[in-house]
Amino acid sequence: MIAVLPGKPQATLQAVCTTEWNGKRLIFVPKLYISGNALVILGGPHQLIQTIYHDDTQILRAVAIDKETGKIATCSGGKIHIYRPYGQNEDVLKWSLQYSFCVTDKDFDAYTLSWGASEELLVGSTALGLYQTTEQEALIWRCELSSPVALAVFSPGSGLIASTARYDRLLKLWRRLSYGSDDVRFDFSYLSHPAAITGIHWRTSDPYEQGADVLYTICADNKVRVWALTDPHASQVLQLWVDLDVQTSIQPRNLDSLPAVHPRYVLFIDSHDFIALAKAGLQAATIAGQEKHALEHLYEISERTPEVCVVLDNRGYMSAWGFENVGSRAREPKNVFNIAHIENFNLLLPQTASHSTECIKFLSFCTGAPLMKYAVLAHHFDGRIVWLEGSIDDFFDPSPRRARLQVKSLWTGHEGSIKKMVRTVSGKALISRTNDNEGIIWKQRQSSDGMALSRASFLDSPEHIHRTWLFVEGRFTVNLHHHSISLWDTRNYEAKQMARCDFQLLGRPLCLLELPYQDETSPKRFLATISSHMKGIVWEVCLPYDVKQEQTESHRQSAIMQHCTFDLGIATDVAFVIPVDPAGSTPILASILDTFSQDIALSYTESGVLHTWAARVETEKGTVDWLMTSKVDTGVDRPFLTSGSSTRKIALINSARNGLTIWDSRSGQMEFSKDYSPQETVQDLDWTSTPDLQSILAVGFPHKVIVLAQIRYDYLDKGPAWAPIREIYIRESTPHPIGDSTWLGSGNLVIGAGTQLFVYDKLITTSDEMITDLSLPVHGHASFDIFDVVALLNGPLPIYHPQFLAQCILAGRMPQVSKIIISLNTALKFFDGDHLDSLLSLPAEEFFMNQQDLALAASRKERHSDYADFSHDEDSGSVTEELAATLNENLAKFPVPYLSSQEQMHLADIIECVATAEKHRRSMDENAMRYLLFVRQHLVRKAQGRKKQVGITWREIAWAFHSGSQDILVDLVSRHYNGRVLWEHARESGIFMWMSDIDALRTQFEIIARNEYTKTDEKNPIDCSLYYMALKKKTVLLGLWRMAAWNREQSSTQKFLANNFQEHRWKTAALKNAYALLGKRRFEYAAAFFLLAGNLRDAANVCAQQMQDIQLAIAITRVYEGDNGPVLHDLLEDRVLPMAAFEGNRWLAMWAFWMLGRRDMAVRSLITPVYTLLSTPETPSQEARSYLATDPALVVLYKQLRDKSLQTLKGASQISPRTEWEFVIQTARLYDRMGCDLLALDLVRNWEFLAQPKDTLQPMTQILDPRKMLRRRSSLVVDDLPSPRLPADKGAGGAKGGPTPTAWKEPDANSLLDSFGF
Repeated sequence: MIAVLPGKPQATLQAVCTTEWNGKRLIFVPKLYISGNALVILGGPHQLIQTIYHDDTQILRAVAIDKETGKIATCSGGKIHIYRPYGQNEDVLKWSLQYSFCVTDKDFDAYTLSWGASEELLVGSTALGLYQTTEQEALIWRCELSSPVALAVFSPGSGLIASTARYDRLLKLWRRLSYGSDDVRFDFSYLSHPAAITGIHWRTSDPYEQGADVLYTICADNKVRVWALTDPHASQVLQLWVDLDVQTSIQPRNLDSLPAVHPRYVLFIDSHDFIALAKAGLQAATIAGQEKHALEHLYEISERTPEVCVVLDNRGYMSAWGFENVGSRAREPKNVFNIAHIENFNLLLPQTASHSTECIKFLSFCTGAPLMKYAVLAHHFDGRIVWLEGSIDDFFDPSPRRARLQVKSLWTGHEGSIKKMVRTVSGKALISRTNDNEGIIWKQRQSSDGMALSRASFLDSPEHIHRTWLFVEGRFTVNLHHHSISLWDTRNYEAKQMARCDFQLLGRPLCLLELPYQDETSPKRFLATISSHMKGIVWEVCLPYDVKQEQTESHRQSAIMQHCTFDLGIATDVAFVIPVDPAGSTPILASILDTFSQDIALSYTESGVLHTWAARVETEKGTVDWLMTSKVDTGVDRPFLTSGSSTRKIALINSARNGLTIWDSRSGQMEFSKDYSPQETVQDLDWTSTPDLQSILAVGFPHKVIVLAQIRYDYLDKGPAWAPIREIYIRESTPHPIGDSTWLGSGNLVIGAGTQLFVYDKLITTSDEMITDLSLPVHGHASFDIFDVVALLNGPLPIYHPQFLAQCILAGRMPQVSKIIISLNTALKFFDGDHLDSLLSLPAEEFFMNQQDLALAASRKERHSDYADFSHDEDSGSVTEELAATLNENLAKFPVPYLSSQEQMHLADIIECVATAEKHRRSMDENAMRYLLFVRQHLVRKAQGRKKQVGITWREIAWAFHSGSQDILVDLVSRHYNGRVLWEHARESGIFMWMSDIDALRTQFEIIARNEYTKTDEKNPIDCSLYYMALKKKTVLLGLWRMAAWNREQSSTQKFLANNFQEHRWKTAALKNAYALLGKRRFEYAAAFFLLAGNLRDAANVCAQQMQDIQLAIAITRVYEGDNGPVLHDLLEDRVLPMAAFEGNRWLAMWAFWMLGRRDMAVRSLITPVYTLLSTPETPSQEARSYLATDPALVVLYKQLRDKSLQTLKGASQISPRTEWEFVIQTARLYDRMGCDLLALDLVRNWEFLAQPKDTLQPMTQILDPRKMLRRRSSLVVDDLPSPRLPADKGAGGAKGGPTPTAWKEPDANSLLDSFGF
């Protein structure tokens, strides 16, 4: 927290107090003041220690702190509250309520409080009462008064009490005669004044010093009187020592320019403070070697131990007077002397005097060591407390100075609880509103301590304020009421209403939003409201202000008038309409209204459908045009709250108020989902953005705020797209729940709770647990700007980042990956730990090369590698295992810029995997390389304990499925597991999903059956029963049972297996055994008995449903009946495809459609949402709506399969050009969100769309020759179109295409269409 605005202090004489406490000199100086029904305790300009709210509704009138015990007393009405401190020894100082009690005069309020000795509390109302407060209150003395007391204060030694009534010219001085608690007696005398007494101040001194009691009184006759004990035998306790005429003490040079009467202000500096400040200042100047003439003069004055009285006025004049030897019997003229007379003395005093602004009470003190400064608390009765601080020599220096005291803090705010805050578009101004329809306009300013908020204007509306909008950085404000709208001028301290317009609207107004206008410098503005019936009104607002010149134009009339009405005309179940948070970007009027126009409004329905809206004002036509720019079906019923930003991000809270989802309205995808505990109810959402338009979201709870920031998409690890970077708790500062929060344009968060505003720093400490969990590359930095943190989390990646390398591999850019790794190895050899080029000195054009250039570079590399045996150049262009080892050693030595330690480990893994893949580069195709790289990376990270996922994803399975080097992959997988491949290994590698050769698949399945049998020393036949039954090798299983003599089931099982299961009797017996095993939850063994009975369908269902192993179900089905059997067909159609639609898994859908022989549907599933391709659409889950469902690698596979055969070309032809264009653009956005901007540029630069038929009226589905859609001549396009009698539309049915062979087999010449069209 960098600033706190604790609320509006009460305009009473005892609303503020300060003292030293705990017996240590200025170690802790708590400043206390009361605001409404809250007690605010501060320890410094920006240190809020505690806020204590009172349950009663009466405002607090006075506060006092006991400097001996630290107890605090407050009074509200006739009730006194006593608080005692705790936790001071643990550095967690707080106060808790000890007890409360009522004064005897229940019909009168208590007005004043003062602490005496031994925890005695003086309470003043219509009587003076002295209470003992040690454990419980006890009234030990009481005296009725003729008039209610206005101020009663103990002397520092507690032997005297000075009291006066309001407008009283007689000060009553009470002298204590006895100190016993049983018999407390006072006598009193009067100190007469010629006019009403306006202030009392006791000199702070040692109470045991002789003549220590010195009293200052300030009178309405503009005189300060000093009372001291000059004659102990006089009838009066204190005698008048001297008086100072504050009116004549200031003698300005130009008397004619001043009015006859103007206010004077007085503050006192006690001698011990003045001496300490002069001594400390002289020592500091001596050490620094600075000129110290002014300090030497002050030090000479301080040796006379004077009491200092400073007289000020609101015209910039100051006169300081010293009182020497106060209390001496024989006062000499030299005992009162002038210290300084200064002109142009600026202490933020009001220039225009009024009853509310001219009253100011000053409290002065010196701050603690080591930098002792002079500090002044100025309590303005108009509702401000200003903390001024500076050096004592600057304060008294007669030479001209611009700022003698710096404003360290300005405490002000509301009297009531804050309900709503609205900021300007730029975030440089905001308005805070209360339930009492009062508003304060705050403006952001830069102070010596950083960013601060200053009060610019106060607005008090007689009508209920429904919505608010700010113009011209808070200079003008528009308030929407129930049946009218008003324009206010908020350029002055008190806002004034300038114009007003009544309206009639069907339904309740839901929002107030600004419409983009073509001339930003025009004084015209347009505001609109939308009602619950989706009707609306547009108002034209005319401002008397020249925005371009930033000055007022008096000739221009301010007005607000109705421009037009409109009807959005959408469904009636709209729950709410809110303005889109501009998040730092000014609404821009586009030349045309289209989906690229900036959103200004967001609506949501009860069923969770979001709509975003753009608008354009037609001034000549007197109309407004609206356009729905996006529609997102979130599936969240009855959302409680939603908020959208101009960066096309939408946050949504569910009806339970504890579930948060974040959506991208442009793509309609969910980027984040989080369920908080039921006790944590979300009540507020606030957006802001970085200068490069990266989004930040503040999620508000009753007593805390969580700040979420965008992080890069991570498809390989399926990481979240948003992460918490800060958590702010306010319970330690105030028990009041948060009312609202908003962002400033500088990145500071402002939180309103109760009467207070908390301004939090934009710096985030890197030691915070949330930051360490994100593994940011901090490299020794103690803190980061919040915008820098978001840039590190979501900005462009250096080309050596592991995520960029992984996406390059998927995009088929292995030559560039090799160059990056080799360049990184070269750079790290001479790396000094300071700077590393993000491009490694490689030209950016290297990543924009098209496919022909890549092929040419690859061929050159092949020719170069043919002579590798004769070359000894270490930069040979390939990544060897030796180079990878050397590079990984360097990565382990020192941190690499822009990489965290975890990312450096990932980089080392990828380098090792690339080196391994390079060894097999000549013997496998690109898809096999992709599979090998990411499977190996998965296995490496799993071995290191950094991979939570059980197996590889369907993405890797798809690469291997479309590879022509499957035999090599099978061999590599087998060798990785040392030839002992078990089913868990097969499931992890997906081998039985991507193998196309059915004979090779059965061979591998038999190997797994043998390995499952021998995986334990006892060699249990049960472990391999399912696999041998799928292979239809009951005889082998029977032989294994003969050797299992140790198994108690051997005899019965052996006998049972010896029967002929082609007979109905034994099939029935096998089924009965299968169901019995299901009841015992022995699912795998039950599936084996289903296969024994010849019931493949039930066996597959057991694997898929009870065992939750869809791979096992598919594997046994393929082994048992091949790829063209009815069970596999039904399994894919009825289970796999609905599962893919529900999860939004396009990789799985592509594989299933390809297995079904529907290659056209397989290609379409890569672009189109899966649920739209099924004959019975499956309702997608939240997971299917996630951004993870649209992997950017899909575009690589789509481009690869699109022109592979006539059937895939047909599928591509059924995709509209706009759908394909949106898919490519969306993929480019995904690359950008992943930090891979170069790949996004490469995609949009080199993508080739299919050629469209010249006859645009011809349906796409009726294209006779799909080859004509290819822009380039292909050497081979396989004719795999199904026969005309087979269905060709939606659904997974149809002919099954044969699997892709492991080794390429030359097809018949009649089935080929060459590139010349023969």
